[in-house]
Amino acid sequence: MDLLSSSSATHLITFFLALSFLSKGVFGATFTFVNKCDYTVWPGILANAGSPALDTTGFELPEESSRTFQAPTGWSGRFWGRTNCKFDRSGSGTCQTADCGSGQVECNGAGAAPPATLAEFTLGSGGADFYDVSLVDGYNIAMIVEASGGSGLCATTGCVNDLNQQCPSELRVESGQGCKSACEAFGSQEYCCSGAYNTPATCKPSVYSEMFKSACPRSYSYAYDDPTSTFTCTGADYTVTFCPSMPSQKSSRDTSPATTTTDGNTDTNTNTNATPGGGGEDSFSGSGVESGSGYGSTGGSESLSGSGSGSGSGSEALEANGSWLAGLAMGSGSIRVQPFGASLCFIVLLCFFLG
Repeated sequence: MDLLSSSSATHLITFFLALSFLSKGVFGATFTFVNKCDYTVWPGILANAGSPALDTTGFELPEESSRTFQAPTGWSGRFWGRTNCKFDRSGSGTCQTADCGSGQVECNGAGAAPPATLAEFTLGSGGADFYDVSLVDGYNIAMIVEASGGSGLCATTGCVNDLNQQCPSELRVESGQGCKSACEAFGSQEYCCSGAYNTPATCKPSVYSEMFKSACPRSYSYAYDDPTSTFTCTGADYTVTFCPSMPSQKSSRDTSPATTTTDGNTDTNTNTNATPGGGGEDSFSGSGVESGSGYGSTGGSESLSGSGSGSGSGSEALEANGSWLAGLAMGSGSIRVQPFGASLCFIVLLCFFLG
């Protein structure tokens, strides 16, 4: 006799999927940070007003490493990469680019000093997530955002080009490790989309924002650059990669195991040279027009908001909720922090068989 009847198996699968969807709704999305630069990056995190705090507001991310953590549904905020940082053993110090001014590794509610490449997210509550990579506050490091396991317009976005090398002299910071926005460099209402220019009708692309747009077609180049810069996805996890098109030679030969940092978090070595999405720089060429919400802002920051839902194939939906279980069944060796709901489902399933 079979251990489980066909009916019992059907109920079990239904129960498992229900718990998986419930856990996804509670926990929002998994964010994974990957450093493919040939130097250490210190990501910074700033939650928007009213959003719950994440596990950290800033941390060290050595080259060829990654870190993963969970964000609750409805969370909104931004991520960025700080470079050329010097911190002592107590965690006190500063960074040459995108410093948050806290004087510590943790940013503690402070944002990035321009110029800074920003990844911005609003995780939907029962609807679509909204995300973008913004150059409105300037540029300091190449960055892309890749969505996985979701449905909708889940496109990879960001900037793979080194704008520090292409930056006009009037926008270049003294160290050469950053490219200012025209608003930061000149402070005029026209460049900042403020005052009389604080509407989509009056705020137009400048020669400088068009330069950014030409180099990075899917990134925000000025405050009302919505149609080609805002992306939506439902039920996805996200990977934020620094220096995606510039892996070091070490990445092609280093197969060392995951290491544990001093704060107890696991860093998983990343040895994939291909840009997420499989497109490399070519995937970011052209206009890349996508639909998005109609929002804007002043002073060089965007407010991601809106509602909507994406639709995708059945395989996409299964991937969103079954990828971890499939990996377990296939003996995958990847390390990933799993949602509580997935663990609960596995425990319930085990107890059902043992009982």
